[in-house]
Formats: sequence, C-alpha cells, structure tokens
Amino acid sequence: MSWKSKPSWYNLGDAKGEAPLQTSEDFVRTYGAVVDALTATIINAEAGLRADGKGRAVFSKRISRGKLLDFFAVQPSCTVALEACGGAHHWARQLTQLGHQVRLIPPAYVKPFVKRQKNDAIDAEAICEAAQRPSMRFVAVKSEEQQAAGLVFRTRDLLVRQRTQLINAIRGHLTEYGWIAPKGPSHVATLADLIEEEAMASSLPEAARPMFRVMLDVLAELNGKIVDLDKEIARRAREDEVSRRLMTIPGIGPISATAIAALAPPIETFAKGRDFAAWLGLTPLQKSTGGKQKLGATSKMGERTLRRLLIIGSSAVVQQASKRGAPKGAWLEQMLTRKPRMLVTVALANKMARIVWALLVKRENYRAPVSAKA
Repeated sequence: MSWKSKPSWYNLGDAKGEAPLQTSEDFVRTYGAVVDALTATIINAEAGLRADGKGRAVFSKRISRGKLLDFFAVQPSCTVALEACGGAHHWARQLTQLGHQVRLIPPAYVKPFVKRQKNDAIDAEAICEAAQRPSMRFVAVKSEEQQAAGLVFRTRDLLVRQRTQLINAIRGHLTEYGWIAPKGPSHVATLADLIEEEAMASSLPEAARPMFRVMLDVLAELNGKIVDLDKEIARRAREDEVSRRLMTIPGIGPISATAIAALAPPIETFAKGRDFAAWLGLTPLQKSTGGKQKLGATSKMGERTLRRLLIIGSSAVVQQASKRGAPKGAWLEQMLTRKPRMLVTVALANKMARIVWALLVKRENYRAPVSAKA
C-alpha cells in the first residue's frame, strides 16, 4: 500500500457534508476546527469521538471556508471547539444558529496538546483533545452587540496611539532645528501659534514649515475625534446602570466603567474576586515548587485594556493620597508608609478589580470602608 493512498475512512463525508457521520448514541462528537478568518484559504476540521472517556480520531479533512457552514449544516448536533481568535466569535454565532454547541479555547491552553510538528491538522487534533479535558476553561461567546460596544474603546485607543506618534514626530523634528518642545499634548498644541511667529519661523527652513503645519492640522483633527469619542463614552456611562454603579468606586470614571461593562465576560464566570483580578493579569506570577511559594511580578495576562485603565485609575487615587493624605488608618495609608509608590498603585488596581467583581455580583453601590476607632 502506498503512503500516498488515502485511508478507507477518508470519505465518510465529502467537503459539502452530503453524508453526515453515522455514530452511536453512546458517542459524543467533538469537532476541532482551525479557523483563520483573515488569511487562511483552507480550514481544517478534525473530528473526534469520545467513548468511555477516551477520544479517538475518526476523520480528518480539509474544508474551504465557503463550505464550512454547509458541512456543519447536515451534521447532527455536536460540540465544535475553536481557538479563540479574531474571527472565532463570528463562527461561533454561525455554528450556534445551526444547533451546535460551540466552545472557544484560548490558544495558550491548546499549545500543550500539540504534538511535535505544527500544522493545521495537528492543531485541530490538539483542539479536540483540549476540549475534552474536564478542567478546561473556555471563552464566552460574544454577541455582535457586545463586540460593537467594545469597538468604541478600540477606536479611541487607536487614535490616542496615533496622536502620541504624531506628537513624538513633531518634537523629534523640531529638535533637529534646535527647538525643544515640552512633553505632553497640551504643550504641543501651542506650537501652531509659535510656528507663525518670527522667532521660530525664521529658524526653520522654508520647506519644513508646511510639513509642520500638516502634522499640526492632523493633530488637531485627532484631538477633535478623541473628544467626540469621550462624549460618546460619557453618554453611554450615564445611560447604563452597571456603569453608573461602577463609577461609585474611587478611581473608576466613565471610560473605565463602560469598558468593564463592554469588554469583561459575564461576571458569573468568576467564582471569586481574585479570579477576576487574575484574569486581568493583576495577580503575582507564581513559580512555586517543592512546597515553597515563590511569587514574582504581576502576570500581565488577560485583557490589557481593562488592566491599563484600572492602573491609570489607581495611580490617580494614589497621587491624590500622596498630596492630600489618605484617611487615617486606611489600607492605602498603611501601604504608602511601607511600600514603593508604584507597587501600591498596582496593588490598589488589584483591590479595585476585586471590588468591581463584588459590586457586579451583589448589584450594590460602593461603600467606603469605615476605619475602626482606636
């Protein structure tokens, strides 16, 4: 038998799925699919059956993206496991409408099940294996409305990064001609008037002045769009009950509150507040072994946008406490007296994440703790 010949079970169902798989009722069908919605022209679907707690591969085939839904449309209801990538939520919604149960697995949890070489077929097999683990953690499927609500923050972050790049470019080019601009967007905004003045205009080449005006015009346009997005976020925060509740926490404003409501998974996913803080990457990275606990820096895993917003909010609270003083006997005052300021900032962000979890679970507003009298 030649190595190139196909095994006898290869044609159990063709690419269009005209012949659905015939299986026993004692089996649970699990499909692991490698889906790349951006670049891949081929989607690998690896099907496996589980019987008596042991899984075995039944067939492996290559299915084009356009024929994937046709294939699953004629299959009996089954579990479809996908890696949680950019297009995974779209495919999950489509497959759910066909009557299948979809499970999204983080790629980091699939990697340990990959055997030696890497290709789409091996990745699909690893997804099948990972989906059958009893302790596997899955990603909640987002609706189109949830993804649209989070798009405003992605857009704002993009514009803020572009503004920062433009400011750095303006400051860097001015340095080449001997002009040192102070740091910060507020100082760069005054350059539009300074370039027209004789002192600066005479020191800049004639060909350079129009380019600086172009960059300053683009900067002004970006500032206007960012202000419009801030107004939209503030409007959503006023209209949403969850956001209003979260804004009662010190250090959480409209942007952070609406971002948590839009980007965080259902709060019931987490059993306790520490799990939510760990999902945000605000807990120490453990490297414990031999019964000895070794804690490192924060893990920085999970949702980066929410983690950054909580740290920014906590830094504002720490800054105010450093200038005006924290309540006497409060946790923040004790931490500031014996720990570095940046460490206290991250610790406060961790504490804020746990408070967010408690408010969302109990559906209550924040109540400031009362210091016990000596």
